[in-house]
Amino acid sequence: MNPLSALAFESAPVGLIYAENRVIRHCNARFCEMFGYGRTELEDHSLSKLYPSSAEFQSIGQIGAEKMRGLGRYADERIMRRKDGGLFWCRVRGQSLDPADPFKQSVWSFADISEKRPVAEMTVRERQVAKLLAEGLTSKEIARALEISPRTVEVHRARLMEKFGARNGLELVAHLAGLPLLGAGTD
Repeated sequence: MNPLSALAFESAPVGLIYAENRVIRHCNARFCEMFGYGRTELEDHSLSKLYPSSAEFQSIGQIGAEKMRGLGRYADERIMRRKDGGLFWCRVRGQSLDPADPFKQSVWSFADISEKRPVAEMTVRERQVAKLLAEGLTSKEIARALEISPRTVEVHRARLMEKFGARNGLELVAHLAGLPLLGAGTD
């Protein structure tokens, strides 16, 4: 990497990593700061340590690999885990260097969006449903994606509404997406 490219990578206002097969090979200072780790604790380690659970690491990886085949790009917003165990919402964008083998070599950006999105205590399945709700999927689409029944999705949605104090599905999605509630703060 030439000196200017190295400076740009290191000084970026978002967390950046270069990964091979979901193992961090190089990361910038902002990435380390965001997750609370030192560089040596991250480089040459699996990304799995940054997920709330191994199940989420696996399921998001499967979804990401499927979407990256072809275009080579993937983007989502998900809950990640810091070194201290704290959970936070993170905007993730990735680019594969070989769309036929998406995780062989890839570049990723990570932005902490927790100021806009609250993180409530949620089960693994509730986090999965919340992530997909925030992406705008319907209950039937979520059920298909998670291979569960639409009724089970509705049960999780009801629990999420209670946890976030949402009066309806629109308010829940607004909470999950970090959007202001319409009419909030007005007379």
